[in-house]
Amino acid sequence: MAVHIRMSRHGTKKLPFYRIVVTDHRSRRDGRFIENIGTFHPAGDAKGLVLDKERLAYWQGKGALASHTLTRLLKKQPATPA
Repeated sequence: MAVHIRMSRHGTKKLPFYRIVVTDHRSRRDGRFIENIGTFHPAGDAKGLVLDKERLAYWQGKGALASHTLTRLLKKQPATPA
């Protein structure tokens, strides 16, 4: 099973927030996931990126691949601990 770390979109129209999830690569964008490891709020209240770095390191150690968008986001913004 190929495991990916990617963002799942939630929220309302024109006001999204994203959950950072570990999922099987065959699952839909907002479908089943194995574990929720963080959130990302692109608009608004200074929450920004909240991420459990220990779980991210664990899954990457198991061979999970982060999506291109998530990789850019991790380089660009410092994550606050969950």
